[in-house]
Amino acid sequence: MDLEELDVSVDNGSIDTVLLALTDMQGRLQGKRLHGRYFMDEVVSGGSEGCNYLLAVDVDMNTVDGYEMSSWSTGYGDFVMKPDFSTLRRVPWHPGTAMVLADLTDTAGQPVPPSPRQILRRQLDRLAAHGLTAYAGTELEFILFRDSYEQAFKKHYHDLVPANQYNVDYSLLGTARVEPLLRRIRNEMYGAGMLPESAKGECNFGQHEIAFRYADALTAADQHVVYKNGAKEIAAQEGMSLTFMAKPNEREGNSCHIHFSLRGRDGKSAMLGDGPGHLSDTGQRVLAGLLATMREFSLLFAPNINSYKRFQPGSFAPTALRWGVDNRTCALRIAGHGEGMRVENRVPGGDVNPYLAIAGLIAGALHGIENDLTLEEEVTGNAYLDESAERVPGTLRDAAELWTGSTVAEAAFGSDVVAHYANMARVELAAYDAAITDWELRRGFERL
Repeated sequence: MDLEELDVSVDNGSIDTVLLALTDMQGRLQGKRLHGRYFMDEVVSGGSEGCNYLLAVDVDMNTVDGYEMSSWSTGYGDFVMKPDFSTLRRVPWHPGTAMVLADLTDTAGQPVPPSPRQILRRQLDRLAAHGLTAYAGTELEFILFRDSYEQAFKKHYHDLVPANQYNVDYSLLGTARVEPLLRRIRNEMYGAGMLPESAKGECNFGQHEIAFRYADALTAADQHVVYKNGAKEIAAQEGMSLTFMAKPNEREGNSCHIHFSLRGRDGKSAMLGDGPGHLSDTGQRVLAGLLATMREFSLLFAPNINSYKRFQPGSFAPTALRWGVDNRTCALRIAGHGEGMRVENRVPGGDVNPYLAIAGLIAGALHGIENDLTLEEEVTGNAYLDESAERVPGTLRDAAELWTGSTVAEAAFGSDVVAHYANMARVELAAYDAAITDWELRRGFERL
C-alpha cells in the first residue's frame, strides 16, 4: 500500500485507523492508533512522539534503572516515531485499519542507537560497504491452546488445553483440526503484504509453524514482528491463545530458525562456490565468523531466561556450535541448493527479536570476512556427541557475561548498544532471582 492509496481510502472511509508501530527490545509492537485523517494531515510529515521509556522497561512495562537513554533523572522524555512508508500495509484482521512501522529519532532528529530497527540498519550499512546485501527468512513455531488468553491468565497458565492432543508433525489430519485458524492467519497475512508458503504441524501438542517467503533482511524482520503480533490477535479473536515462548513446557520448545544468505552487487549468491559445503571463499569466512561470534552474541539469539531451557541434547535445539550440510544436530546448517543455498541458524527460539538476531548474523559474518577467518571442518555425524565443540551458553547469566566482555560486540554495535542490552539482561535476571517458583513450592512447602 502506498500513501496515495491510503489517502484515497481515508477519504472514502474504507480506512479510518492507522497503527503507527515501533519494535521494542523484546521484539513487540508498541505505538498508537491514529485517526486516518489526522495521520495524513499531521503524522505523515512530522511523525509522532512517544515516551522514550518504551526502550527502557521490562516485559511487564515496569520502569527500571540502568538505562542511560531513559530514566527518572532525565525526566523520561520523548522520542519521535518516523513512519517508514515502505512498510505501509492493510491490517485485514482489523476493520478499516492500516499499519506503518516507524524508525526512532530523538527530538533533534538523530537516530536512537539502541532501537532494534536502527541496530539492524547499522549492520546493513556496514555490509553494503563490502558490496553485499543480506537476505533472511524466519521460521516461527508456536503452540496453540483452546483456552483464551484471559482464561489462560486466570488459570495461571496451568492445565491449558492444547489444540492437538498428540504429535502432529507433518500430519494433514492434525493440522485440519485447526485449519480454520491457520487459514485465517495465512490469508490475512497475505492481505497484509506477506507471502505465506506453508503451514505444518510440529512435535509438541498443539504446535504449528507457518512459513513465509524470504526477503531482504530488514523486510524479513518487519514481516516477522507484524506476523507475530497479528497471529496473537487473530487467535484472540477466535477465543484461543498461542505462545511463541521458547520453552513453555517440558516437551519440545518453539524454535525460530533463521535462514541467512548474502548476495553481491550482481544480485547473485556471494556464498556459493566450490569449497567445502559448496561454499565460496566468502561463504567460508562468513560461516567461520558466525561460529566465532556465536557465544558472545548469544544474547541476541536467546534473549530471555526461558530461552536457555530449550537447548537440550537430542531435542532438535542445538547445543554444539558446529556446522554441517543438512545436519540438524549442528547450530549452523547449510540448506538449499544452487542460488538458494543459505545457512540456517538453529539457535534462536520463538521469543527472539528478529532485528537483533539478524543484526548479530550480519556482524558475525562481517567479523569473518574482515578478519579472513578460516572455517573449521564440517560435522557429518551427531554434533551433540562432539565433546570438543564449544557450546551454546547454558544460562542468560552466562550469555550476558560473554556479551559485556566481547570486544567484537563493542566494535560492531557500539558501547552504548552493548550496555543497553546488558542492562536488559540484568533486569530479567534480578526479577528471576527474586521470584518464588512453583517448583520451589512443590518441593519445599511440606517436605523441607
